[in-house]
Amino acid sequence: MRVHHYLKNGLIFLPVIFSGQLFQVEMMQKTVIGFFAFSLSSSAVYIFNDIHDFESDSRHEVKRNRPIASKEVSLRSAKYLAFLLLAAAAFLNYSASGRSFPAWIFIITYIVLNVFYSLGLKNVPLLDVAILVSGYLLRVLYGAEITAVAISKWLYLTVISMSFYLGLGKRRNELIKQGDTMRKVLQYYNHGFLDKNMYVFLGLTIAFYALWCVDPATIAAHSTDNIIWTVPLVMLICMKYSLNIENVSNEDPVDVLLSDKILLGLAFFYGICMMLIIYAK
Repeated sequence: MRVHHYLKNGLIFLPVIFSGQLFQVEMMQKTVIGFFAFSLSSSAVYIFNDIHDFESDSRHEVKRNRPIASKEVSLRSAKYLAFLLLAAAAFLNYSASGRSFPAWIFIITYIVLNVFYSLGLKNVPLLDVAILVSGYLLRVLYGAEITAVAISKWLYLTVISMSFYLGLGKRRNELIKQGDTMRKVLQYYNHGFLDKNMYVFLGLTIAFYALWCVDPATIAAHSTDNIIWTVPLVMLICMKYSLNIENVSNEDPVDVLLSDKILLGLAFFYGICMMLIIYAK
């Protein structure tokens, strides 16, 4: 079920946090329920992926230890679990969003894209990374929809750019650690292409974030221009993450974050700073 990957679903909280309405009970309830709806959906997607990749995972150095690949969990049991998770996710999504058409579209689109990703789109260069990016963006869109919070276009661009950086970085480390034999799409990538585009998107991430900080709408919404002082901290977090993946760390962004106490501490400190700036008035 990859429960530790639920950390990615924290993006659902982004709209309500940056709107300054986190401590409104109704907003918090909808966001928490939506978080679990998306989390169960993502677990169902992971299970489907592991069922589909059963043969290749069983030959992978690390993935062969996964429950399905190692035959600790049968394929039949895994299918039942995936169905139950989707049913529970649908119930929770209805609780969070009611009949909100866009909310249903976002979560269904996430599931459908990732199913097709597992079925073969992960072998199409660039499209494979674009689908990874869509997962991050859909989380933010979903969080904004269930809470009816408008979010800055600068923040959307920040999330998109950062997601491309993370996705390309994931492929870079896969290429270094596995070569182009374990994942077909890696045959189309090379270090030069991945490095150049990674750091283009990293630069755009910092630029878009800084533009959000100085946007008059952001300053007016929070009655302060102090958010700009978080930009150096974001730069430091990005540099620490880059240092980790340059040293060929774990492939997935969540694993990179959770395996580095300094990076985790910087991210936590950033969160505290933002909470104080937005809410301590």
